[in-house]
Amino acid sequence: MNIHINLSRDDHLFQPGSKRILALDGGGLRGIVALAFLERIEHLLAESSGRGEAFRLCDHYDLIGGTSTGAVIASGLALGMPVAQLIDIYIRLSHEGFQGMRWHGGVWLPKFRTAPLLKVLRQYLAGVTLGSDQLRTGLAIIAKRLDTGSPWVFHNNPHGPYFDPDRALHPNAVPNKDFELVDLIRASTAAPTFFEPEVIDIGQGMKGTFVDGGTSPYNNPALILLLVATVQGYGFGWPVGVGRLQLTSVGTGHKPLSFEAEKLAQQPGALLGVQALLSLMGDCNWLTQALLQWLSHCPTPWPIDREMGDLSQDQLGNGPFLHYLRYDVELTAESLKTQLGVTLSVAEVERLNQMDRPDLVERLLEIGRLAAERSVRVGDLGVV
Repeated sequence: MNIHINLSRDDHLFQPGSKRILALDGGGLRGIVALAFLERIEHLLAESSGRGEAFRLCDHYDLIGGTSTGAVIASGLALGMPVAQLIDIYIRLSHEGFQGMRWHGGVWLPKFRTAPLLKVLRQYLAGVTLGSDQLRTGLAIIAKRLDTGSPWVFHNNPHGPYFDPDRALHPNAVPNKDFELVDLIRASTAAPTFFEPEVIDIGQGMKGTFVDGGTSPYNNPALILLLVATVQGYGFGWPVGVGRLQLTSVGTGHKPLSFEAEKLAQQPGALLGVQALLSLMGDCNWLTQALLQWLSHCPTPWPIDREMGDLSQDQLGNGPFLHYLRYDVELTAESLKTQLGVTLSVAEVERLNQMDRPDLVERLLEIGRLAAERSVRVGDLGVV
């Protein structure tokens, strides 16, 4: 296995050879599930590299990107943090960063105050900008600019058109390299009803109102990160092919939506709208999953639906564009029992699927570790 050692950001981005991408889903405090998978990945790669505790995931991956909670994790990994440290930060963040309003909000007011979250983030990321050489590999953060209805991908590739834009073409723009990671993470995690939007100065006399990247099609950012890495406009231009490009995508746990038809039809319009939005997020995730499995060689395929199956017998074009891995866990009572040997009531599973339950973070970590032990194999990780 070829493990990069002591490479800079630009080495990762521009050095010839095969490339690896790590994509991290949004999911609130369920991000601890993704960290359980990353803990297993880090352990296996560290053993294979022979570097032991000195190994970091930023040594292995050339671009690490995330949405919402995935943006928090991606930033820490790109800075060279070990997964164990990020798990400790997450447990702390869950208890200190998710403090509710005195008058429980969510409709008229955000459910949580921003200040405690910012306090924790600034202790680890204060003063670090997107262009900082403290970032040891490529980093991408996905947010939704609500005032224009457009998803934004903030990345640290100096060849990108907005990293340090030509002053003749964009005289008033703030270069992306100057944005602070804390502000970008706040933008990417500003889930409507949970946290207030993040307003960022994007140019002289110009502001953008940003909300959680999960309100775009990219709560699962794997497909957009593949585009970022291969479409010429972003400045990466990486080659495709099984031996040239690997994409590892990590989820935060999921549960298929299921309601009684008559009861659902009788719900107020506002609640129906919320359910429709949640189902749309799920649809986007499964479309991403289907497209990537169709495009790739995928040793970890997921069944898309009863008609498509897992697409393991289907291939777009003459050959796979990439080697693709997807790690996640289905948070249903039946799946947890049959796949992991964990017995939970339906009510307990419903609580696990909420994105803002600090009291369940340790339980989610335990479930994530069981799922990772079962599904992450070193042979799959080392193809590229």
